[in-house]
Amino acid sequence: MKRFGTLSFGHYGPLGGGHQLTARDSMLQAIDLAQGMDDLGANGIYFRVHHFARQQSSPMPLLAAIAAKTERIEMGTGVIDMRYENPLYLAEEAASVDLISDGRLALGVSRGSPETVLRGYEAFGYTGSEDPRGADIAREHFSTFLRAIEGEGVAERDAQSPFGAGTGLQRIEPHSPGLRSRVWWGAGNRDSAEWAGRTGVNLMSSTLLTEDRGLPFDVLQAEQIDAFRTAWREAGHEGEPRVSVSRSIFPLTTAEDEFYFGGRQDGEGVGYIDGMRSTFGKTYAAAPDVLVEQLKEDAAIASADTLMLTIPSQLGVEFNLRIVEAFATHVAPALGWESTRV
Repeated sequence: MKRFGTLSFGHYGPLGGGHQLTARDSMLQAIDLAQGMDDLGANGIYFRVHHFARQQSSPMPLLAAIAAKTERIEMGTGVIDMRYENPLYLAEEAASVDLISDGRLALGVSRGSPETVLRGYEAFGYTGSEDPRGADIAREHFSTFLRAIEGEGVAERDAQSPFGAGTGLQRIEPHSPGLRSRVWWGAGNRDSAEWAGRTGVNLMSSTLLTEDRGLPFDVLQAEQIDAFRTAWREAGHEGEPRVSVSRSIFPLTTAEDEFYFGGRQDGEGVGYIDGMRSTFGKTYAAAPDVLVEQLKEDAAIASADTLMLTIPSQLGVEFNLRIVEAFATHVAPALGWESTRV
């Protein structure tokens, strides 16, 4: 494990006891958390993207604000639902954030996760899907997005325009030359992971796989990662792709940690989500020395280079920074991590 960061679902709304976390609170706390994590030397802060829900839905303004307030930390998404995106506008936004951050954007995209509404992307104007979950729309949008960030011309210049002479296809502006290498595909199964490898993008693998082959979750996920890397090599792509996995991991170091997460060492399981039989990862919650031994046995964590800790963002900045600091101090070094702090 070379890098670790946090993955936030960004929930807001009623907290109980008459308390309320607003959308504004959620975003401002995310910026504060990013600054604190940057100071601690964590490598990344990433956000789930969900539409029609009290969560982050338009991440680019938030990522730009984080970029302006931090120096080293990578910021990104896990994942943007490409069914909802205008791929050319997303290319403009992503390039802008990547330039503002000096190349610190890790843009995770995919077909998206199960929704709270039926075919919500159609309300955004993206119709005509022949797939019940809109995967064909997501792949088509992603293909256009990749061509745009690669600098391919997408619109013919108007030779009569007063705003510049010339002819030929024009690329999207701004253009960030390194952005293509920092795009990730969120894969929920082996086929999707292999497709990402052939396409030549990095891999994000979550705590849920839409597969059930009777194997432990971490082994199933490690096989997915191996298949991705094999597809990458066979496609002839240069360099080594990055691979991230996400886990719910809570070092128990205080009485408050014990109150919230003691006894929450949930086992992995099998169930149905989005109409597919799926395998779910487990929650790790234990004293730091116990966590180290448990995580060393996780085959997917051992195979990935980046670990994303899913965090309870509703509990606030101070609580989550304590989780990050405890992991950075007592657990991560034993897994091979080195701080970015100088």
